[in-house]
Amino acid sequence: MELKYGIIVYLGIVVVLIIAVLYFTVGRKPRKYDRGVKLAGTYLLDNDSFYVRQKKIYKLLCLGLAASVVFTLVSACILAARPYYRQKITEEKYCRDIILCLDVSTSVDELNARIIGKLKDTVMNLSGERFGIVIFNTSPVVLSPLTSDHEYTLNALDMIQKALENRIKSYDWFSYYSYSDEDYYLERYISDGTLVGNELRGSSLIGDGLAATVRNFPDNEGDEERTKIVILTTDNDPYGQELVDIQEAARICKEHGIIVYGIGTKEMTNYNLIRMKDAVESTGGAFFLEETSGTYDKIVELIEGHSENLVKGDTYYIDHDLPKKAFIRVLIGFAAMTLFARLLRK
Repeated sequence: MELKYGIIVYLGIVVVLIIAVLYFTVGRKPRKYDRGVKLAGTYLLDNDSFYVRQKKIYKLLCLGLAASVVFTLVSACILAARPYYRQKITEEKYCRDIILCLDVSTSVDELNARIIGKLKDTVMNLSGERFGIVIFNTSPVVLSPLTSDHEYTLNALDMIQKALENRIKSYDWFSYYSYSDEDYYLERYISDGTLVGNELRGSSLIGDGLAATVRNFPDNEGDEERTKIVILTTDNDPYGQELVDIQEAARICKEHGIIVYGIGTKEMTNYNLIRMKDAVESTGGAFFLEETSGTYDKIVELIEGHSENLVKGDTYYIDHDLPKKAFIRVLIGFAAMTLFARLLRK
């Protein structure tokens, strides 16, 4: 415990000492006889046991009253000096940057529609991270740059989920004629930008999407301590001319210290599955099938396993007032003073 205004206690001690000096000097001077009746033979009282006992009790009560007055004054001074304790707080923050990289080609709609809810759970279960979202088909589009605003990320995932459900619904021929303006907006939400160059280059260019995601991680000085992670969802079935394939994209990720966790689907061919598994594992990540039990819990567990990204932040102090004990002592002192004063009057 510390005192914020310790000078008050010192002033209180000085006051107590002054009172004590006055009491034992001025108060002890013999008083001259003024009025009253003189008694003779008072020496007989000094030998009376009752008188002697009462005199001792009187002195003890006076001493108790004086002690309670001093105790109350000191306690009041301590209370006025504002007792407190200082808490040292060192912020600990996670330095993980996680980008959700989603293949939004139509062949992966079913997979993405099923896992969006799990991805939202992943965002909510990992506190302190910065999340971003990149979607790709022919070309990659940044839907959400890296941000610590998890609510913004969750809202973007909600929009992707609605867009996917809307597009899956459009596979029904008859539903095409019931398209509303909102339906068109949702379709364009995941199509506009991702189909740039589609006529020339094709679609589902997985390697290009993953490689482009690398550029969305900060590469500034001081970011070396941050763990960089990509969660990639795709069936790894490119249908067009990629600038880089998934193995080359994984190599680029590894060069930049980016760990990739891949989620595939049961529709994947064995060839595509092996290539994707080899690629993501080469970055230090892991491959999962969406249908595998505990996939998302395992991903969260693996991400949290990167404990080296827990770093010390700013250090600051918080003062917590502690008036309770001092106030209780003041009350005890007043109660003692009242009790001794009452007993002295009897």
